[in-house]
Amino acid sequence: MRIGELAAAAGMDVETVRFYEKSGLLPAPARGDNNYRRYEAGALQRLKFIGNCRALDMSLDEIRVLLAHIDGPGADCSAVDTVVAEHLGHVRERIAALQVLEQQLSLLQNSCQHARPGELCGIVLALGEARPADAAPARGVHSR
Repeated sequence: MRIGELAAAAGMDVETVRFYEKSGLLPAPARGDNNYRRYEAGALQRLKFIGNCRALDMSLDEIRVLLAHIDGPGADCSAVDTVVAEHLGHVRERIAALQVLEQQLSLLQNSCQHARPGELCGIVLALGEARPADAAPARGVHSR
């Protein structure tokens, strides 16, 4: 199948398929006489696997380890287990950071006094106050 057909079947953009190919996650396909990429059925299964991993917010390096296990059958799955365990640890860290952020925003919202016209909102005033280092907003919860 051609790249557009493959992308549509995998539920991805053509540029995403090209990116995974350039990243080495998807092997380079054969080319037809017209120089168009011609993908085998296995490419669709591999792209769906990659898509499922990305939906779990796995990094490309993590996906490479998992694909290496697929490409080298017979190996034990300890490397796969390690990747998932480490990823789960990262997810738990991000959840904890988000919970701290939620608490901070809740406290901030509670500082609103519904100011009258001409007065600053309590939230704006609270954001301008100096904060101890241990109460700094959680960072890095949007991406890894």
